[in-house]
Amino acid sequence: MWQNTLAGAISGTVGTFALDFTTYADMAIRGRSSSNAPAQLVKIVAEKAGLPSSASTQNGHRQQIKNRENGLGSLLGYVNGVGMGILYGLLRSRTEQVSTPLAGIVVGLAAMAASDVPLVSLGISNPKTWGLSGWLSDLIPHLIYGFVTVSAYEAILNNQEE
Repeated sequence: MWQNTLAGAISGTVGTFALDFTTYADMAIRGRSSSNAPAQLVKIVAEKAGLPSSASTQNGHRQQIKNRENGLGSLLGYVNGVGMGILYGLLRSRTEQVSTPLAGIVVGLAAMAASDVPLVSLGISNPKTWGLSGWLSDLIPHLIYGFVTVSAYEAILNNQEE
C-alpha cells in the first residue's frame, strides 16, 4: 500500500508539472492572464472561517494578505494534483482491467472536477460563460495531467518489478 501511495504521489507531482507547463505555455502563446479563481476561493473560505481576508483588512496589510491568497490558491493546485495521484495509486490495483488511456482520461477529468466544482459551487466561476476557448484551456491541461500521471505511475511500478 505504501508503495502505491508513494508511486501515486510521485506520479501526481509529475502530472502537476505537466499541467502547469501546458497552462503556462498556453498563457505565453495566447497572451492570456492567469486565473485569479484559486485566490478567490481561498479568500471566500478564509472569510467563512472567520480569518482575515484581503477584503476585510486595512490597506497596510491588504497586499500581504492578497499575496497569501494567491500563494495558497496556487498551492491548492499542487494539493489537488498530488492528492489525485495518491488516490489513483490506491485505486489502481483494484482497477487493473481499466486501460491506461481510459484511466488517464478518468484521472484528468477527476482532477478537473476537483478544481472546478468548488469554484462553481461558491459562485466564483460559471462554466456556462466559458465558451469553447475557456473549456479547452481547462480541459486540455487536465487531460494531459491525467495521461502523464497514469503513465508515470505505470512506469514507476514497471521499474520496480524489474
